Amino acid sequence: MDKKQSRLRRARRIRGRISTLGVHRLSVYRTSQHIYAQIIAPEGDRIIACANTLQADIKAELSGHAGNVNAAVIVGKAIAVKAKAAGLSNVAFDRSGYKYHGRIKALADAARENGLQF
Repeated sequence: MDKKQSRLRRARRIRGRISTLGVHRLSVYRTSQHIYAQIIAPEGDRIIACANTLQADIKAELSGHAGNVNAAVIVGKAIAVKAKAAGLSNVAFDRSGYKYHGRIKALADAARENGLQF
């Protein structure tokens, strides 16, 4: 089994556990150049809020590369602000099978600091 298949298998297992909770989930996806975050409804059919390093307002805040920890912090703050504007304060964190360190941890910590609970 290669690295991507292992990550996707972990992601399926995590999403299965989150679906039993019946809460909104904060899903994170990362590439070498960008990081994406979105809050998905419990049914999985609607995206409540999204933030990524390709958006103009976030891109303006970045100084340099969009695939680093600083960019993840900015995206974490942005997704927390958008979630609070949508009336959400409690979500489940879906790390999409990635290890909880580096950019994923930075995004989660920034979202928690800005009022999102998970």
